[in-house]
Parts: sequence; C-alpha cells; structure tokens
Amino acid sequence: MTDTAIPLSVLDLSPISAGRTASDALRETVALAQHTESLGYERFWVAEHHNLPSVASSSPVVMIATVAAATERIRVGAGGIMLPNHAPLQVAETFRVLEALHPGRIDLGLGRAPGTDQLTAFALRRSKEALTADDFPQQYAELRAYVDGFPEDHPFAPISAQPRDVPLPPIWILGSSMYGAQAAGVLGTNFAFAGHFGSVDPTDAFDAYRSSFQPNGRQDCPDEPHSMLAVSAIAAETPERARELERAAFLSTVRLRQNRPGPMPTPEEAAAHEWTEMEEHLVNNLGRFVTAGTGDEVYAGITDRATSCGADELMITTNVHDPKERQASYSLIMEAARVTA
Repeated sequence: MTDTAIPLSVLDLSPISAGRTASDALRETVALAQHTESLGYERFWVAEHHNLPSVASSSPVVMIATVAAATERIRVGAGGIMLPNHAPLQVAETFRVLEALHPGRIDLGLGRAPGTDQLTAFALRRSKEALTADDFPQQYAELRAYVDGFPEDHPFAPISAQPRDVPLPPIWILGSSMYGAQAAGVLGTNFAFAGHFGSVDPTDAFDAYRSSFQPNGRQDCPDEPHSMLAVSAIAAETPERARELERAAFLSTVRLRQNRPGPMPTPEEAAAHEWTEMEEHLVNNLGRFVTAGTGDEVYAGITDRATSCGADELMITTNVHDPKERQASYSLIMEAARVTA
C-alpha cells in the first residue's frame, strides 16, 4: 500500500506519439510501469483498444505479463478486458495463469464495451448475433463457473479453468455509466468508474454501487464495497506547461471524436492548430474530465474529486506526447501526495 492519503494507481493506454511508432509506445508503457513502481504507485493497469492509430494497447494480457515480469511489487492488471470480445473460458484460464506466475500481483478488470468500432468488433466476435448481444451477466456467470463449478447437469460441467490450484485475481467491474455501477454492486465485485470520460456523475455511480452491493463471499471479491475513480491528469513544473500539454491532449481527443484518430500531437502542433468554433466548444466540454497544473494543483484537484464521490482509490491516466514528460507528471503528483499525507 502506498504511503499516501488515498492509494494512487496508473492507467496507461500505450499512446502512440507523433514521430514515434506503436512499438515505441509499448516499450514506453513498460518503462512507465517501472518508473511508477519506483515512485510507490499501487497498481498499473493497461487497456484494451483495437484498430486505433493513436493507441497501441490491443493485447492487454500480453502487456500484463510483460509488465509484471519487468516489475517486482506493483499490482498489474487490465483496465480492462472487454469480456464480449473473449471466450469466458479463455479469460478464466489466462488470468489464473497470470496469478500463478505473479501471485498476489494481478487484477482482473472486466468491461462490456467493444473497445473499438463496430466493424472491428465484428471481426473480433465473428458473428452478428454476438455483436448485438447484451449478455454481460451471462458471460460473467460463465467465467465464474469455470472456477467455481457448473451445475452437474450443465453441458460445460466437465470443464474447469486451469491451473486449478490458484484463485482468480481480484475482480473489478469497470463502468462509465450506471449499468457498470449496478452490475458491480449486484455481483459483489470491486468497481472502477471511468471518470476520465464517463457519461454520468461519478457520485451517482458510486452511490448506486454502494446501495446495490451484495457480498458474495468469494476470495476474489471484497466483503464490502470497494471503489476506484479513474481520472485524467497532467502535471508539469509550471501551470503554463501543463496547459500546453493539456491542449495537445484535447486536440487528440477532438480528432478522435471527429473520426480522424491519429498519433498524439505535440504541444507545438496543438498551438499551431487553427481551432474551429465547434472544436473549441468540444474542448470546453472535455475540460471537466482533465485536471492539469502543477503537481500540488493536480493532486488537490483529483483528491477533491475522489472525496466528493467517496472513491476508495484513484487511478490516473496521463496522455502526453513526450514519454519523459509523462513520467515527470506521475513523479510530480506522487511528490505532492507524499507532502500532503
């Protein structure tokens, strides 16, 4: 556990920066994990996205295994595995293997979004029926049954996820809406809310999670509600530099919303960009999702957000062009956290 007032963790998307390659981005993720472990961050999660020229994290299980092997203490997990894209048996097996190889250090975050466009989702799922199915509870129940056991008359009763001598890692259900919050509560899992883009007020989501929570007594689930708020944050030595980095992050998101995704632009490219009125309006709306400033300013801002909604932990995602400035941002935030603790 980190020696801060609230545990701090990292969500990294392996952003592809302009002038660099996707392979560079993957190696930068591993280096960031090693850096943030040395700073005392609690968890390091990777995401699942497909067919995005701005994000290299398309295979979270490979990244988890690589990051876990390159670090010693920090918990490593998925933020998350998009369950509709995978066979539940495969997920149960994969994460039991990871837990066996890195005992006590793996987290299993599960989401129900495709993590991509509809065509790519179809390529992943291989059927129109799977593309339109809204069966996350059934998929989750099947995943659990490969560990806990099926009823004797179930056709999959002879099947169990190997290796059987290790539990599933702690399970987190991810959400950006009320659905995820209520699902995590009813299923009795940990809950992580995507405060960096979520469609509802985090306070409402966490209230729904806590009010619907039903403990299930499983080893991989908490005995009482346990939640984490994911936030977007950019810290720099000066407020001015933080705003420049933030502006570049906004340009990247604007292009994504315009269906023109591309590599993470430099602050200089963002400064030279001729912003339209519509783009400026979008930036104003995006501003509520990002906390930018000095380390002290950012830490104060994100902890206020966690306190207001009652989150037990904070997870920070920082998307900037320069991997050294990304590392520096996490350093500044942790420095401020330790001074405040």
